[in-house]
Amino acid sequence: MSHWDVLVARNDLGRVELRDTAAKALAEGEARLEVERFALTANNITYGAIGDAFGYWKFFPAEGDWGQIPVWGFARVVESRAPDAPVGLRLFGYLPMSSHMTARLLKGRGGYIDAAPHRAELPPTYNAYAQAPEDDLDDHRALLRPLFMTSWLLDDFLAEDPAIRTLVLSSASSKTAMGLAWFARRRGLKVVGLTSASRAELLSGLGLYDAVVPYERAGSVIGSGVAYVDFAGDPKVTAAVHEGLGEDLARSIIVGGTHWQADRTPQDMPGPDRVLFFAPDQIRKRVAEWGPEAMDGRFMEALRAFCAEASWLKLKQVSGPDALLAAYREVLDGRASPDEGIIIRPA
Repeated sequence: MSHWDVLVARNDLGRVELRDTAAKALAEGEARLEVERFALTANNITYGAIGDAFGYWKFFPAEGDWGQIPVWGFARVVESRAPDAPVGLRLFGYLPMSSHMTARLLKGRGGYIDAAPHRAELPPTYNAYAQAPEDDLDDHRALLRPLFMTSWLLDDFLAEDPAIRTLVLSSASSKTAMGLAWFARRRGLKVVGLTSASRAELLSGLGLYDAVVPYERAGSVIGSGVAYVDFAGDPKVTAAVHEGLGEDLARSIIVGGTHWQADRTPQDMPGPDRVLFFAPDQIRKRVAEWGPEAMDGRFMEALRAFCAEASWLKLKQVSGPDALLAAYREVLDGRASPDEGIIIRPA
């Protein structure tokens, strides 16, 4: 059984290596999981782009200047010295771009956690693994559960401000932005998507946005009670939105960094201070208010409703490490189509 990792240079996401690894003997309490499938999206590029600032490189550490970009998907225990994690156990959660991973799995009330010492100080949301019997929606779950969860939480966060009537979303072709657009329009908000000129026509045809505007015209967006939700992390685009909307811009929210090659030099701009949205904070808030089971039930109801309506979404399945590297470059270079979801099967 071959074991391999995809390593990415932390200071240059375009420098990637596929490395064979030796399977180390398990310590007491550890389990080895074979990665079954995972999704690859612009969200994963954001993990790499802001990995040092937000600790994403710490989940699956590598030596030197290298790191492993986390992904979301399914894995199965194939060897175990962990009493709570029998061979055959199938889990959904945070994985490396690898054929296998080792975890110190402990069973809790809501599933499993990886109790490895290096993960102790990291956000518990990312250390949690849910038991995952096979389901016909598994590919959709791998693709949409983490992204759509962020979309859902963002919409929940924004709904607390009744003054917001319009959303402007950068990186509008990212699945997280598309999910937020779907939610917000269901609440009656107007939603404008900013994207590259090459994607504007396709994105306009999906029925998710009231208007799709190329980045070159980001400063022309108009509206009142506007919240700008930034998935791109491009200061020039943000400045154009702030300057163009002026006093009509009520909120400016930072979410991601899909434009990982953008010049990050801070720019002076009018309007509200920019506020970071961190999904685990909203999760903790709602779990405290609703309880974990009720929150998960509400989310799964929303996910199934979206999947039922998203007839435009095509799943693109690829297998093996070479295909994974090609898919990674496709997503990194912004060539992945907005109406496709890439599912990787390592074997």
